[in-house]
Amino acid sequence: MNQIKNFFLFAALCLFSTATFAQTADEIIAGYHEATGGVDAWSKLENVKFHAKVNQGGMEIPLEIVQCKDGTSYTKVSVQGLTIMQGVYDGETLWNTNFQTMKAEKATTEDLENHKKTMGDFPDAFLNYKANGYKAEMVGKESFDGTEAFKIKLTKKPMMVDGAEVENIEFYFFEAETMVLLGSESVMQSGPMKGKTGQSKMSEYDEVDGLYFPFSMSQGEKDGMSQAIVIEKIELNVDIDKAMLKFPEAAPEAATSQPTSTSQPTSAPTKKIAPTTAPSGKQ
Repeated sequence: MNQIKNFFLFAALCLFSTATFAQTADEIIAGYHEATGGVDAWSKLENVKFHAKVNQGGMEIPLEIVQCKDGTSYTKVSVQGLTIMQGVYDGETLWNTNFQTMKAEKATTEDLENHKKTMGDFPDAFLNYKANGYKAEMVGKESFDGTEAFKIKLTKKPMMVDGAEVENIEFYFFEAETMVLLGSESVMQSGPMKGKTGQSKMSEYDEVDGLYFPFSMSQGEKDGMSQAIVIEKIELNVDIDKAMLKFPEAAPEAATSQPTSTSQPTSAPTKKIAPTTAPSGKQ
């Protein structure tokens, strides 16, 4: 990893050879894209497929995460022989697998509209932030996870929460030495963590077809519990099975008819057996 770090440092020094370090939000964003592959290369990216895993209670759970330039996406979770789909968007419908019933459920209209507002955040929220109507501001320098970093405030399109419009602000931290993204923080506007600060961390950058991605991430509450995510493999510009994105409409139940014969049965009644319970997949 020292060679990777040296590459980032060399790229940052070349970009800012006439200044000590970038001091504006746009210069920091440009430095990040340059250090991780260049704006042209990022702009040509059509999709990304992550093969990852998380550890819960000592059990490794495989994840397949797909993100596309056109906004389509899905996360496939494989656990105990079950397949659970989350954040699936086919361009029209947003849906998830219900963890309790294991049935596909469409997202609320509010969640769908909020999701559509983030469709331009590929491959990251900064590449086309001005065209998306976002505003980036330089906050200053501060320590992030023990590393000196530039702090950028990104104001995105407002979200709708319980029918009310709320601000959508996220803070991003770029390592001052290499310009790579270390993580982000934002106040959760809904769900169990509402009002708390969510935090993501990124590290272990490595090269994939000329672009640099973090292979170690974590997500959770700042100064609280978090979930580590280990990236095992990243594929770029792959063929995506669009059939996986379609909402699985429930098949109509076949009608059953009762026999009309009044004749006596020719076989003895069978002994009734208590039903068994299949694993639910709930962790």
